[in-house]
Amino acid sequence: MRVPTRAWAVGEPGPIDDHPLVRVHRELPEPSEHELLVRVQACGVCRTDLHLAEGDLPPKRPLVVPGHEVVGVVEAVGPGVTATSVGDRVGIPWLARTCGACRHCRAGQENLCLEPAFTGWDRDGGYAELALCEESYAYHLPESFSAEQAAPLLCAGIIGYRALRRADLPPGGALGIYGFGASAHLAAQVAIAEGARVHVVTRSPAARERALELGAASAGGKEPPEPLDSAVVFAPAGDLVPRALAALGRGGTVAVAGIYLSAIPPLDYERHLFYERSLRSVTANTREDGRALFDLAARIKITVMAQPYPMEEANRALADLAHGRVEGAAVLVNP
Repeated sequence: MRVPTRAWAVGEPGPIDDHPLVRVHRELPEPSEHELLVRVQACGVCRTDLHLAEGDLPPKRPLVVPGHEVVGVVEAVGPGVTATSVGDRVGIPWLARTCGACRHCRAGQENLCLEPAFTGWDRDGGYAELALCEESYAYHLPESFSAEQAAPLLCAGIIGYRALRRADLPPGGALGIYGFGASAHLAAQVAIAEGARVHVVTRSPAARERALELGAASAGGKEPPEPLDSAVVFAPAGDLVPRALAALGRGGTVAVAGIYLSAIPPLDYERHLFYERSLRSVTANTREDGRALFDLAARIKITVMAQPYPMEEANRALADLAHGRVEGAAVLVNP
């Protein structure tokens, strides 16, 4: 038996104002072994979806359905499903599958798997009425978050959390955050809850105000007011990397959170890297990152700033994200 569903797919990648997403009708198979069929309630709109639609991130196959911050209710389960029942609410994240056998998987670094699959890139994602996922990669979500609030945590939250950990922020340290969108406003709250002084660098007056409301020590368009122990670059702008490195104190670390980044200008060794300053990338996440983030988010009562859009308006949501018209995280919602 196959189940019909409507979805948005990437047609011909191109400028978002040309509406590269097209409506498609799919027939999803019944869930196979260890799979869940999920009726989508909400799906976060991630900047990675924008890069996919515009072609900066080449689609893995024609007419792939984007969306990897998926919250929904399980409608059917396949053979071998053991910990999930019909009616459970689950989240479907970016990491859809790993091989489990390569040296990285065996070392607990499944985010570096040599043969991974990703939701909304390799596998159809959540810009749809229904979605399939493997049970072992889905999350059971805290009841304290609505579907709209939980959706951004599945990527923006998890990646922000991993970027924060990759930045090696010491207890009570000074953290710089460059760009203040969906992921940054969540990571900032984690850092503040853990005792950090957070300095936000963003051109947006509204984002600066939002950062201060959430407890940032400073928010402006120029450099932070003190040397940084750590920094995370959230905006996909390579020219921010030298600025963040130059703002570090001795032994500090910059982590770049995005899957896509424009070209980094040439670095000067003495100004940007000497005194054991470090530059790190962030690649996907492990399932343990997700579990840790959800436990922490529920415990500190993290505030998720979600801006809902009807699922019918996926192209508009992506365009608003591209043009800086989204406050917090855009989320597509099914009726």
